[in-house]
Amino acid sequence: MKIQTIIANKKAYTISAQDTVPHLVELLNSFKVGALVVSTDGKVIDGIISERDVVRAMPGKIDQLEYLHVRDIMTVNVHTCTPDATVAEIMAMMTQQRIRHVPVVDSENKLLSVISIGDVVKHYLNEISVENQALKEYVSSSG
Repeated sequence: MKIQTIIANKKAYTISAQDTVPHLVELLNSFKVGALVVSTDGKVIDGIISERDVVRAMPGKIDQLEYLHVRDIMTVNVHTCTPDATVAEIMAMMTQQRIRHVPVVDSENKLLSVISIGDVVKHYLNEISVENQALKEYVSSSG
């Protein structure tokens, strides 16, 4: 299955590198997502920031969190994919890179959507279920 099927109705939420970490936490909570793409225009990717980045910034700085900005803790080397990537390819990338969110970009590297590990697992399990049902039907009809 191609990623384009999964992202059909998924919006990519963004945040500016200049925004504060408390604002980031508010957005993550209100959008009910685990990561935001860092972008000034909603198309060009400057980075990505996740709940994990916030947690990793906390040791020794918990009293400074309200003064930190997204740029201070975001990931700048962002792994992306295109809508033509397969679920298997994204699963492999997420496993290899130990990441949970992958921005989906067009041929000009412009942001289209974001795919999460939850999206990938859900669709992978659905594929397995469909294949399983087809095999059961095949086996029961050939007897």
